[in-house]
Amino acid sequence: MESKEAGLPIVFVHGMRVSGTMWRPVMQVIGERHPMAAPDLPGHGERRGEPFGMSDAVAAVADAVDELGGRALLVGLSLGGYVALATAGAHPDRVLGLVAMGCTALPRGPFGAVYRGAARLAARHPEEANRLSAFAFRRALPRPQADAMVAGGLISEITPSVVEAVQGTDPLASLSVYPGPVWLVNGERDHFRRHERRFLHACRDGRLVIRPRCGHLTGLTGATDVARQVLDAAAVITARTHEATRQGGV
Repeated sequence: MESKEAGLPIVFVHGMRVSGTMWRPVMQVIGERHPMAAPDLPGHGERRGEPFGMSDAVAAVADAVDELGGRALLVGLSLGGYVALATAGAHPDRVLGLVAMGCTALPRGPFGAVYRGAARLAARHPEEANRLSAFAFRRALPRPQADAMVAGGLISEITPSVVEAVQGTDPLASLSVYPGPVWLVNGERDHFRRHERRFLHACRDGRLVIRPRCGHLTGLTGATDVARQVLDAAAVITARTHEATRQGGV
């Protein structure tokens, strides 16, 4: 199912240490059917050097929503998913729907400790970490997607503050107060799936989508498939909006 009318705004939110350029292949597939934005979060891409904080990241997404008219569908992967969840919780009236990919692990406990350690190591050796990240992207993804991941620059020195900020959030609380439709999208092999049922239970209007044979990043391999998921969500929201308008006019 695809949205029959252009116009539903979409804001894409990128992952840790990359930038909004990571979404270019998906945005190219969608084309001009929807107004779109992919802002750089603090400390990333063109905002390199700025400190990262969750409130500032949420503000960056909210500003992008405002630039597209004040309400939008949010699409985020990994860090972008956690930021999108926080934005939906903080500004539910500005979020038409939420496609949250690879972000259904509670960032605390032993799981969080592993990522704190990895983030500190990356920040101590940022150039090497950036090279390893670029190599991993090129091994895991087709060239267009890998090129998009690195096009805005890789910034491993920001990772400790990002992990700390994510661990300071409560994604389940954000979901519990957000009334709109939520698509929790995970790769079958994604290690960030571990608490997906708790996330789904927290949603007021949620559904869980598992992408077979995909991992945390390899879900981006098929830009057309990701675009289709986004367009399907846009179509659902558009249909609901039209129905609500029709019933309100009766």
